[in-house]
Amino acid sequence: MTDTPPPPATGTAGSRPIRILLADDHALVRRGVRLILDQEPDLQVVAEAGDGAEAIELARTHDIDLAVLDIAMPRLTGLQSARELTALKPGLRILMLTMHDNEQYFFQALKAGAGGYVLKSVADQDLVAACRAAMRNEPFLYPGAVTALIRHYLDRVRHGEENPDQILTPREEEVLKLVAEGHSSQQIADLLFISVKTVQRHRANLLHKLGLRDRLELTRYAIRAGLIEP
Repeated sequence: MTDTPPPPATGTAGSRPIRILLADDHALVRRGVRLILDQEPDLQVVAEAGDGAEAIELARTHDIDLAVLDIAMPRLTGLQSARELTALKPGLRILMLTMHDNEQYFFQALKAGAGGYVLKSVADQDLVAACRAAMRNEPFLYPGAVTALIRHYLDRVRHGEENPDQILTPREEEVLKLVAEGHSSQQIADLLFISVKTVQRHRANLLHKLGLRDRLELTRYAIRAGLIEP
């Protein structure tokens, strides 16, 4: 009787594990984090750095999918290296690993390009899920961070910095709805009695304003906004 082979790991390249760069200035922390990650069949730490500058150098010489960065490191911090790595490898996913349950660090991490924020105190519970979420291009936030985001958003609304009901103009909503329904630029132009060039300009503005990339993401947004039914 032959043994049944194990199922392939599910990394970003089919059967290839997710290749991870780990950066932390404490060797003991790196060892512990590596143990957590390497025991998962779809995760593989392929490079370790002791500071942010070394992380950038290793990113230049290694094929990596994900960088897990400590925030507080010598030479370059995790935040500084995250900004550099985002510019160096635009498709690279980034997670911040930190002991700081601090709103300021959290918002700085998001601005630096991180897709997730994991506390070291619960890394054994959250880090694996955060890595997988990052590779699905989904944010991963610990519960306190979600509370901070909501409070920050409500403060902005309260001070008139953001009006949730007026993110899009009425015309942009019309164009978004028609795009999501599958109409071509020419069809939208005919329906709204505007030029194709104007439709394309509205569509570009929608992508930029909403931080989206393509028609599929516009459609998902339209469903969430209640403009069309799923």
